[in-house]
Amino acid sequence: MWALEDRNARDIAVIDVGSNSVRLVLYRIEGRAIWTVFNEKVLAGLGRKLGETGKLSPDGVKTALAALRRFQAVLDGAKPAEVFTAATAAVREAADGPAFISRVRAETGLKIRVMSGADEARFSAIGVIAGQPDAGGVVGDLGGSSLELTRVAGGLPGEGVTLPLGPFALGAPGEIDVAKVRAQIAQRLATIAPKFRSDCFYAVGGAWRNIALIHMDMVGYPLRIVHQYEMTAAQALDAARFVAQQSRASLEQIPGVSKKRAETLPYSALVLEGLIEQLGLERICMSAYGLREGLILEAMPKALRRLDPLIEGCAALGARQGVAERLGPALEDWLKPLWTALPPLFGAGEPNRTRDAVMLAASCRLADLGARLHPDHRGSLAFDQVLRAPVPGQTHAERAFLAVAVLARHTSQMPSRENAHVDRVLSPERMKRARALGAAMRLACDLSGRTPALLAGCTLALDKGVVVLTVKRAAADLVLGEQTRKRLQSLANALELECKIKTA
Repeated sequence: MWALEDRNARDIAVIDVGSNSVRLVLYRIEGRAIWTVFNEKVLAGLGRKLGETGKLSPDGVKTALAALRRFQAVLDGAKPAEVFTAATAAVREAADGPAFISRVRAETGLKIRVMSGADEARFSAIGVIAGQPDAGGVVGDLGGSSLELTRVAGGLPGEGVTLPLGPFALGAPGEIDVAKVRAQIAQRLATIAPKFRSDCFYAVGGAWRNIALIHMDMVGYPLRIVHQYEMTAAQALDAARFVAQQSRASLEQIPGVSKKRAETLPYSALVLEGLIEQLGLERICMSAYGLREGLILEAMPKALRRLDPLIEGCAALGARQGVAERLGPALEDWLKPLWTALPPLFGAGEPNRTRDAVMLAASCRLADLGARLHPDHRGSLAFDQVLRAPVPGQTHAERAFLAVAVLARHTSQMPSRENAHVDRVLSPERMKRARALGAAMRLACDLSGRTPALLAGCTLALDKGVVVLTVKRAAADLVLGEQTRKRLQSLANALELECKIKTA
């Protein structure tokens, strides 16, 4: 059993043998942060003929075995600390599934764990929690042959069910009869719909990620990042119905939609449509995390699982650039009196910690991300990295907030290109606050020379509408010169307040 007793980095591999795809993912685990460092997928289509024959597709078996042999060769070279494996609905339900598992072991040495429907649903839900700890609603993981629905609340998975609603179970890759498939979906959802009604639905699976990307193109969305991309029920229905009406040839012309995916995508769209209508969904949130990440999170010690993935991810991202480990927490403590005196913008998060506090902690751990970059470009480069970094546990608005804060940490200017990326996802109030936070981090870093111990020589607070930098008499030399006053004034300007420096 894998046990992380410390927070040293280690490499973990997961092999996922699904009904449609066979995948190897190599992860770097840094504390609670989960990074994908290698990801290879083969659309083998093991479950392609399962509904007709009760057996795995012969072509799919051949393709899957070739992929698994290659994956074992990669593992032999990479030598991860642990390898997790999972086979899902097609292998579980096929009459020749056990023979396939035996053949895999004989030819590759891999011992594949065949998931029960209950386990598949549970681990998919845990995976969503790994990427979004505050998830509350219903998780839906759509594979090639099955759909798993699981309730989530309070960071824990609840009741789950497996349904034969994957594209292959509905007739793919044959030509789709939309009316007939809609009726099948409605019939299979009818018995479980009352138990799984919810406002929010967390969508897991490659087909639904494709639909989300298509919706982004439809509306001209500026951030092409699927994880935690949200659609209203009406928006998701528009995208699903658009996909369901397209011919296979039309879908193949859409960037990112492969020929094999085009064969099953209309079926997946109709399943999403049926879920929205029968479960009374109001909001669809995409998750790039699922079963594989669930296996990893489940293996972590409880102390690590409780850590915030956004804060941990930002700390790991900063550490890669050589940021002093103590700088982020020191900045957070120093800025907290000012930050908590400002009105909250993000609402409540985990118990006893507002979401605004998480934003402060995450930003401070990114404060020196651009330190080793060219001074003329470090703001824009750090902005791009934060905006698109695969760090989970943040909405798109929060992602944009952090990127703007890091940009403002390095420059007082907001270039038009960067602004175009965030002006649709970040409200004017949050934009203003992000720039103020960046200015505050710039003040702290320049005042102290990025030395945490020197921050103890002064404090920053909001007193009767004035931003006050109070310096201990023994540390008075820290505020000599123009730079500190300029940085303090920039912060005050960002908050539209007055400022002053005083000696304790």
